[in-house]
Amino acid sequence: MSASGGTKAIVAALAANLAIAVAKFVAFLFSGSSSMLAESVHSLADSGNQGLLLLGGKKAQREATPQHPFGYGRERYIYAFLVSIVLFSVGGMFAIYEGYEKIKDPHAIEAWYWPVGVLIFAIIAESFSFRTAIKESNAIRGGLSWTEFVRRAKAPELPVVLLEDLGALVGLVLALGGVGLALATGDGVWDGIGTLCIGILLILIAIVLAAETKSLLLGESAGIDDVSKIEAAVVDGDTVTRLIHMRTLHLGPEELLVAAKIAVRHDDSATEVANAINAAEQRIRVAVPIARVIYLEPDIYSETAASAGENPAKAPGGSAH
Repeated sequence: MSASGGTKAIVAALAANLAIAVAKFVAFLFSGSSSMLAESVHSLADSGNQGLLLLGGKKAQREATPQHPFGYGRERYIYAFLVSIVLFSVGGMFAIYEGYEKIKDPHAIEAWYWPVGVLIFAIIAESFSFRTAIKESNAIRGGLSWTEFVRRAKAPELPVVLLEDLGALVGLVLALGGVGLALATGDGVWDGIGTLCIGILLILIAIVLAAETKSLLLGESAGIDDVSKIEAAVVDGDTVTRLIHMRTLHLGPEELLVAAKIAVRHDDSATEVANAINAAEQRIRVAVPIARVIYLEPDIYSETAASAGENPAKAPGGSAH
């Protein structure tokens, strides 16, 4: 699966959220609806999140330095993790606080047409943003289900935007339901309940995002397809007779480290071994272009040593043959 930053989806979400945040806040000023205030803060937090994703993508493009010899690709993971924190603290916790205050001290919604009109506008705008994110994701997710795509994607931006947009749409429906029930019953408690539900929803999404980006920050191996391609590319049956074991690690969404021990013939000269390693590296790069950092260690394969040693297949991206 190709790693893509999904810049188009991020920009679409940023534009939609900025417009929606302003509209929701105006609706709050005219109506006093706590759902509208919570939703305006939610949209403002989402806008900041998209800004963080764009900033992370920009910083990740910096050249490697002696202090950071493998580059800055993981900055994208760091900023995606910050997004989950912002969504939890600014969006979720604020909405829960606001919902609690409204339930404790309910008051009627004024100028009902403002929140209802803005919520309908916001649902339409968020739907266009969500559609863009789905279209961008479909271009790279292949045959994966949406759950698998979110869990396996090495580029964090599209899963983040997808979950944010989905959360925004569900949150808008909850806000519309809370406002509608408050208007129908004349009881402002329903507005507070809708706000509370929005907060819980945002916190759940933030937890999912934090868990997925934490895994990326810790360092994930290559995907199953890429591992299979690398295994097939390493061995040519002539100069490289076997892959003894291998480790892979994503240095960033579009940069993969490959470290492997390969078996060569016991009577090969140093020159032949060096040529075999160079040829294997070239085959790996052709098979998996994002494999940019490759370390191959030649060895003489021994059945006895292999059976007595640690099982490399237990490690992420590992393989034993």
